[in-house]
Amino acid sequence: MSIVFFGTPEFAVPSLKTLLAEGEEVCLVVTQPDRVSGRGHRLSHPPVKGAALEAGLNIIQPESLRGKGIADEISSLSPEFIVVVAYGKVLPPSVLTIPLKGCINVHASLLPRYRGAAPIQWSIINGDEMTGVTTMLMDEGLDTGSILLQQETVIKDDDTSETLGKRLSTTGASLLIKTIKGIRDGSVRPQPQAGESSYAPIIKKKDGMIDWSKSAMDIFNFVRGMQPWPGAYCYINSELVKLIKTEHTEGRGMPGVIAKTGSEGMIIGTGKDLLSVIELQPSGKKPMPAAAFIQGRRITAGRPL
Repeated sequence: MSIVFFGTPEFAVPSLKTLLAEGEEVCLVVTQPDRVSGRGHRLSHPPVKGAALEAGLNIIQPESLRGKGIADEISSLSPEFIVVVAYGKVLPPSVLTIPLKGCINVHASLLPRYRGAAPIQWSIINGDEMTGVTTMLMDEGLDTGSILLQQETVIKDDDTSETLGKRLSTTGASLLIKTIKGIRDGSVRPQPQAGESSYAPIIKKKDGMIDWSKSAMDIFNFVRGMQPWPGAYCYINSELVKLIKTEHTEGRGMPGVIAKTGSEGMIIGTGKDLLSVIELQPSGKKPMPAAAFIQGRRITAGRPL
């Protein structure tokens, strides 16, 4: 029997490719419409569309799932499952009720923690030591469906949202196959979510602004969680700068005031302890060592950013 796959970003690509590698029949791929992006304002397609084109799969890119036509098209395929991996839109009831054995969602957290659009980013920003992937049977709520399988993953000290996301996407693909096989043979049965829930709201560009009143550890986690987008940024001498690599260290300083500059970069005061800026990226330029950024600019210790 066939599978209809919903997905959009790079995170969803391993799941789609693994389904195909396992011999599953993906009869249709539903992904977001092509969007204008980049400085050249070129029309580009989602990563899932690229993978689907390479595999010769049928693709649709509806602006909305609310119309009766989309539900009718999917229903005509009589899918065994609908699989949803970071599609980016809520599936309406008219679609949720179509597949014979349900809609499976691959979600990048240990539900019920971090329901919502940005679980990977918020798990790093909040300084969590562990996260993971959950497969669940979708219902009409936001990531509230019954849990099928879960797998934990350690968040490393040097993880960013990008590196952690890549690991979780691979974990999710493997867990998806185990889930489908388990549903078919009866070894995997849905269990209601239990425990305290939390929400991981979508992150917007403006959310990357650094709050220097927070602790150095919080800012260190914030910088990692905001990579690669939108990036954690501040202004140095009125110049917009994204922080790429930082370290926290004990010490005292005034929040948002440069405590020290040198060959290793610059050290900035925070609400608690100090933040060492090792690598940064000026607006419109490539990432560079903080020490190189300091050269040629009037950046001295004791002055506020």
